Amino acid sequence: MPLRTETEIEALVPLFEYLESLTGRASIADLDRVMRSIDVTVEDVAEHIRYCDEHYKRNLIREGRWYQAYALCWKSGQRSPIHDHTNTTCGVRVLAGRGVETIYEPSPCGQMMAVQSRPLNVGDICASQDSDTHQISNLQPAGQNLITLHIYSPPLREFHTYSATDGTVNRVRDVGNGCCEVVETMDIATFMKR
Repeated sequence: MPLRTETEIEALVPLFEYLESLTGRASIADLDRVMRSIDVTVEDVAEHIRYCDEHYKRNLIREGRWYQAYALCWKSGQRSPIHDHTNTTCGVRVLAGRGVETIYEPSPCGQMMAVQSRPLNVGDICASQDSDTHQISNLQPAGQNLITLHIYSPPLREFHTYSATDGTVNRVRDVGNGCCEVVETMDIATFMKR
């Protein structure tokens, strides 16, 4: 990666000024607006670009009381679990490559059902919150990486992942350093009754 210039560092200033000014959770409309207004590129987050061969890699850029900013790095074929953003607003902006967002809903038989997929190209934004359930994937050919900027407000401390095949839901907790642990597993019928 080329060295960052002062101008490239400046690209993140409006985003972090907004995030640092928060006194509560960001609204989905405001987070979407701010993420669309910034002129950020992959070079702006170059020092946070790290990959993992086994799964996508979450790299913390900055964290405050009401937000987390991550660079997520995805090799070809890697995808997130099907997940929600419990008590959190999430904004995603594609910085490099091409991703796919797939939206899910519970089906009558208790399994998760894909109801919509859309490509995410460089500069595209997707935003979700609370029980909105989706999956992000890098389905590009081998050797073509995906880099996304993720903003969570407030920080994503707990969320749920959903099985596409057996109707189970995991309650997952962030344990730091981009790592998570499963703290509870239940069937989707039990989960929906909560």
